[in-house]
Amino acid sequence: MEQEEAARTERKVKKAAQMLFFRRHNLPGVKGWELKKALGDDFMEIIEVLNSIIHKLGLEVRRLREDEAKEAKPENDRFVVVLKEQMTDKASGLRIDELAMLSAALAYIISKQGKAPRKSVEDFLADKFPRRRVTSAIERYIRQGYLKEDEKSLFIGWRTRVEVDSKTLMDLILSS
Repeated sequence: MEQEEAARTERKVKKAAQMLFFRRHNLPGVKGWELKKALGDDFMEIIEVLNSIIHKLGLEVRRLREDEAKEAKPENDRFVVVLKEQMTDKASGLRIDELAMLSAALAYIISKQGKAPRKSVEDFLADKFPRRRVTSAIERYIRQGYLKEDEKSLFIGWRTRVEVDSKTLMDLILSS
């Protein structure tokens, strides 16, 4: 009986790892309701077991609340595998100037209490980078989830909340 339970848990952990590591949608990660459907009602326990396994590899599963208006239930959240430690710029997949643009845009938005007009962000970045590159970079950051946009303002996106330590970013900028 105990062996059957261990085997079932192992199968569920493997399935959770496959769901989280391999991208199936435009956005990385998996919604909680998808995990619940595939793994059962005890999916949060399975995620904890998976987290303890990948912890050794320097990874962790983070739970991100996408919609603040919805009830705080695991089914409404997104689960994403991220690095536990800070990533080097070479491992990020971005060119150094793109990384600098993203960092500057995030710092500017954070300094404006998390919301800034798009035009002011573009003007701020255009002081150091070509305007055509700034416009395309902001569009790319919105698509990738680092930034979020409403009618005229830019906000911190879900991916920034998962991947970027805002406090460390601001400390690094202020110390330089």
